[in-house]
Amino acid sequence: MPEISIRGLEMPESPTRKLSSLAVAEQNRGLPEYQLNIGQPDLPPPQCSLDTVKNINPTLLEYSPSQDILAYREKPCGYYKKFSIDVEPENIIITTGGSEAVPFSFMS
Repeated sequence: MPEISIRGLEMPESPTRKLSSLAVAEQNRGLPEYQLNIGQPDLPPPQCSLDTVKNINPTLLEYSPSQDILAYREKPCGYYKKFSIDVEPENIIITTGGSEAVPFSFMS
């Protein structure tokens, strides 16, 4: 049976996940919760996005390409161009959020 690597065993617990379990414990004790963590959306999603998701009825839910979709990587390039910053799509990495992007940046 495969074993967990030393690096995996020594990896510290995510502070966000650690605080999350503590918050749940405090809620269970009846204490109020004040979410001050980053990343929690405070705006509703655009209606067109909700409508699109409602109308999807896939028979197979596939992964997107590992480098993501070119048109999606071109959007940030257009944004930066407004500020006279040239960025090419091949230099854009799409991540699932900041928690994934920060370690990727340090490891690159």
